[in-house]
Amino acid sequence: MTTQNPRHMLSEEEAMFCDVLERLCADRIAPLAAETDERASFVHDQLAVLGEAGMMGANLPEEYGGSGISAPALLRAVAIVAGACGSTASALTAHYLATDSILIGGTEAQKQHWLQLAATGEALGAFALTEPTAGSDPADMKTRARRTGDGWHLKGSKCFISNGGVADFIVVYAVTDPDKAHRGISAFILPKGTPGLDAGAPEKTMGLKGGHVFTLNLDCHLPHDALLGEEGRGFRTAMQVLDNGRIEVAAQCLGLAKAAMDAALAYARDRVIGGEALTDRQGIRWMIADMGVAYQSALLLSQDAARQRDAAHHGGGRFSLASSMAKLAASEAAGRVADTALQLHGGYGYTRDFPVERINRDLRIMRIYEGSSEIQRIIISGNMLA
Repeated sequence: MTTQNPRHMLSEEEAMFCDVLERLCADRIAPLAAETDERASFVHDQLAVLGEAGMMGANLPEEYGGSGISAPALLRAVAIVAGACGSTASALTAHYLATDSILIGGTEAQKQHWLQLAATGEALGAFALTEPTAGSDPADMKTRARRTGDGWHLKGSKCFISNGGVADFIVVYAVTDPDKAHRGISAFILPKGTPGLDAGAPEKTMGLKGGHVFTLNLDCHLPHDALLGEEGRGFRTAMQVLDNGRIEVAAQCLGLAKAAMDAALAYARDRVIGGEALTDRQGIRWMIADMGVAYQSALLLSQDAARQRDAAHHGGGRFSLASSMAKLAASEAAGRVADTALQLHGGYGYTRDFPVERINRDLRIMRIYEGSSEIQRIIISGNMLA
């Protein structure tokens, strides 16, 4: 199937960027995907490859060392990476959450220092918002940061933090004024090795086994300049970051769904039962049609959200509704596509000899992180009713 991001949406340079990335991922990242999953080894080598390709800063403007590509091009690029290896795409987009936090909320000095390092892949980022009792409702977080004579004291815990134990810097969100609710939340930049930062061992997850997630325990003293931008702006920054991040989750879903669909089409063409190819059977053709419609519908919503993201960054307002719709549609559609792809493989699809088994596991978290499908429905309906 060839209905990926239409080339007319990309500039000539962006199309070339994606073509080079696609070849690089096929040659140097996709061959490592099964072994990465089997060993649950973090994707250090794969991220180094993406650093060489300019993908570690693809979400950043050129003035901070980034690629400066459009949001539709970023959608396409992240989908390419995800199609090659879901774990690599997960670690990459977690890095984007951290760098977007600094880009949106940081001081010029923080941007110049951290974003230049992050864009080359020299520094890997993590985004620490979720807590054991504050997942779907981050405004209820318990992590506190209080002023001291020479800085801040940060205390609390975060959970399910992608890259948390291997990152070179972590953007941590904490309450600085409990009396102001979400307006009392601020963000801080914690460099690797900060005393009192304990990541522990990575969680044992169902999928994305090479994109490690950690629980962070925090009891840290930080200097004044660890505060990201202004005090009390953390929640607003986080919500803007998640608007971006939900489109990147949609991109991951599109890449994984297309990989599953392509694998199913190839298998169905080659598989012969009773002298008849699977693709000659009407029931199979209907399953293929349903996969194509689900994928294409999610793609179009995601492309629209990406265009709105670009417009918003040029003064066109928020794009929360489009972002949530893209994330919801793509994650739900990708789950259906991957499940159908496994079904088309029959019993073989349930074995690790075929990639659809791994893709199904990798996709399951997409309906949960960056706001579950249920939360997206609350956001979408709230926007519609407003």
